[in-house]
Amino acid sequence: HVQLVESGGGLVQPGGSLTLSCAASGFDFSTAWMYWVRQFPGKDIEWVCIIHKDGKIATYRAAVRDRFTVSRDNAKNMLYLQMNSLKPEDTAMYYCATDSNGKNRGQGTQVTVS
Repeated sequence: HVQLVESGGGLVQPGGSLTLSCAASGFDFSTAWMYWVRQFPGKDIEWVCIIHKDGKIATYRAAVRDRFTVSRDNAKNMLYLQMNSLKPEDTAMYYCATDSNGKNRGQGTQVTVS
């Protein structure tokens, strides 16, 4: 079955950087479009970015464009999210997912910008 395990979150000051990682297993990662999604306390999950199966195309929501960069290593079944210039409003639980709604996601990693 699909397993996604996120890591790399933490507490960072505004303007700082973090890199999130996601280890994927249980499915053919190299053929899957992958997503990062996030959830603010008490809010619905929102889509952050999507990356094409070959890693050559990525799309970001406006709020993170030019600050976040998604990448993947299909040989290692790994997904990454480089987050720069972090803002307090980026504080959320971050998940990797196989769908934009986050229905198939990992346990998440907390990012706190303060």
